[in-house]
Amino acid sequence: MKPRFPTFLALCLALCGSPTLDAAHEEPVWKARPGPWGELEVRSIYMEAPDSLLAAVSKPNSVTRWVFEQTTENAVRALLQRCGVPAPVGERLLDPARRIVSGNVLSLYPSPEDLVAIPAAARSLLYQELAKSPANEYQRDPVFILGGDLEDWLADNGLSEAQKELFRKLVWKRGDALVFSDIQALLTLAKNSDEVRATFRAVTRVRSLVVELHLPLKTDRREFIEYWAAGQTDAPRLTFINAITQRRAKQTVDITHFLPSLMRQRAYTFPEMELGLKGRFPDCHWTSLNFFNLTPKDFYLDTRLAAAQLVENYATVEAPYRYGDVLCFLDEGEGLHTCVYVADDIVLTKNGDSILAPWALMQIKDVEAIYRRSPSTRIQGYRLKR
Repeated sequence: MKPRFPTFLALCLALCGSPTLDAAHEEPVWKARPGPWGELEVRSIYMEAPDSLLAAVSKPNSVTRWVFEQTTENAVRALLQRCGVPAPVGERLLDPARRIVSGNVLSLYPSPEDLVAIPAAARSLLYQELAKSPANEYQRDPVFILGGDLEDWLADNGLSEAQKELFRKLVWKRGDALVFSDIQALLTLAKNSDEVRATFRAVTRVRSLVVELHLPLKTDRREFIEYWAAGQTDAPRLTFINAITQRRAKQTVDITHFLPSLMRQRAYTFPEMELGLKGRFPDCHWTSLNFFNLTPKDFYLDTRLAAAQLVENYATVEAPYRYGDVLCFLDEGEGLHTCVYVADDIVLTKNGDSILAPWALMQIKDVEAIYRRSPSTRIQGYRLKR
């Protein structure tokens, strides 16, 4: 398959190999904890959906709408007050000329000025309420600023300075995560079709990690090979893994070379359109359960069959996890998400079945920020039975 991002590897090598970055643009880098996986150096990058995908997905207009279901005007008024929305803003929102009532469904249409006038704490409370309804898709599925570095996320993302300023004012907190929902408000500041397209592209941004192994090895060679083999003594990737352990010169290797071939092909990409021909796009379960497969088993697109596979062919394990373990986020017995443990606190994940959800390497804490639903949300490890 032709790579979707032909210059990506060159970009990564340029970033990882440049010892003299301008101080004003120096990118954060950190070392993983020592372990059998070797000495790893980690950097973050931002991926954005290509134009071919953006052209194929539906997009919102520039009118913000909040939908309150199974309710009344008095109940919505009380909710706005309880969340801390200033009284003058609440009155404007509930103005009969700016709302639509259809049975027990009330729709409000806040202006960008109304949105900015709502304090951050009130916005967080209100948007968490709005997120309970699928009708409020951008509160339910917001843009995540993982790592919490808003300025890093905004840098070179294609938004105009006016849009960036509005973005800063409208971020909110969902649990420990910094998120953004007001895409329509950003569109009101777009001056032409190019800025509209740049806005859509920017809000598809996903933070991923680039992880490099430092050579020569400082850990035990046999332990290193056993870790990355994960019990697969005949895996094709072991030829390369064995070879690099013999290198004595100082150099680095991207650990995507240690991934099984199917996931090495998928890492750092968005799904192609043809992957949706089977009724839905690959999700977290398809990714986790196909991790070691040479060819994908698409019946894992059925959540019921994926759950049966996990129960029947995997054993439950606790931390410390090993390469290839499936980490399942559970809340009161419900499976919220699965991802695959790679090393230290790094996992391979696909966050949802959306065509705009890429395969990415992330820190466990960032995945947890997305999927922690309540204080009872926990991680359960599963290891493939050999």
